[in-house]
Amino acid sequence: MAKAKAQARAASVPAFYVTGDEHAHSGGSTMLGFWLYLMSDCLIFAVLFATYGVLGRNYAAGPSGADLFDLRLVAVNTAMLLFSSITYGFAMLAMDKGKQAVMQRWLLITGLFGLAFLAIELYEFAHLIREGATPMRSAFLSSFFTLVGTHGLHVTFGLIWLTVLMTQVSKRGLIEANRRRLLCLSMFWHFLDVIWIGVFTFVYLMGVLK
Repeated sequence: MAKAKAQARAASVPAFYVTGDEHAHSGGSTMLGFWLYLMSDCLIFAVLFATYGVLGRNYAAGPSGADLFDLRLVAVNTAMLLFSSITYGFAMLAMDKGKQAVMQRWLLITGLFGLAFLAIELYEFAHLIREGATPMRSAFLSSFFTLVGTHGLHVTFGLIWLTVLMTQVSKRGLIEANRRRLLCLSMFWHFLDVIWIGVFTFVYLMGVLK
């Protein structure tokens, strides 16, 4: 009788949490969701590229890309991002072999290249603003700062994500969830490389050649 009463009381107590893993899901659904996110990001950048294509020659009697852009500096910046993509690839190879320490070192190098990319980009923005080439100066500069700045924000987010994942791996190791997250970040990082190649060609190179 006492046992039945105890069971009844336990059944009447509301459960505020479950002991099972309610967030467990297949890796396939995660990858599908992340591909959908990347496709939405593609649309965002497609709109920004199209906007720059329409407004990129509206200088409002102000400076053009040929007057402002330093291709040597931009080439160095491009190299930083491309090198970071290569080092992330080395990190994924180390992950496949289960070499956690080696993978962490390559991820750290990737982060340093990413920081160098952002530092150069911020230096370029500061230099343009000091020269009076602010986003309000012309439609060309508004579209330029929006496109390049949006890409820079993505790189910033990627670096934060990279730092979080390195911390998780150091605490929990190369568990399946961390492997899946690192693979998603790899796709995101290489996606940013592809977008930047478009920026370098369409914005900087064609801007200087006009």
